[in-house]
Amino acid sequence: MATIKKLKKIRNRREKRVRSKMSGTEERPRLSVFRSSRYIYVQAIADDVGKTLADASNLSKDLRGTLDKMNKVDAAREVGKVMAKRLQSKNIKTAVFDRGRFLYQGRVKALAEAVREAGVVI
Repeated sequence: MATIKKLKKIRNRREKRVRSKMSGTEERPRLSVFRSSRYIYVQAIADDVGKTLADASNLSKDLRGTLDKMNKVDAAREVGKVMAKRLQSKNIKTAVFDRGRFLYQGRVKALAEAVREAGVVI
């Protein structure tokens, strides 16, 4: 059985491999996703200037109290919709999706699809 140190090493290697193939600009930021067991976070990052342009999570003020009765996948969809609104308010129409070390399934997929449905091209 793999030890915790070995699992962390594998995760870090996967994250570096995925991130090495993409970078974001102010016109086309990188949407970086982090998923914990309870929450999901997404940031729009412009790597060329080293700036976070927008962010959203389950803990955002816009969503506080509305996600209590939802399951995690539906909550991720709502986070994706909020992120798309924030990007569109800054006139950002395209982005690069960075799943990090997480597989493109479940909550990560729901978030990406919600951003696409709201009008941001990924």
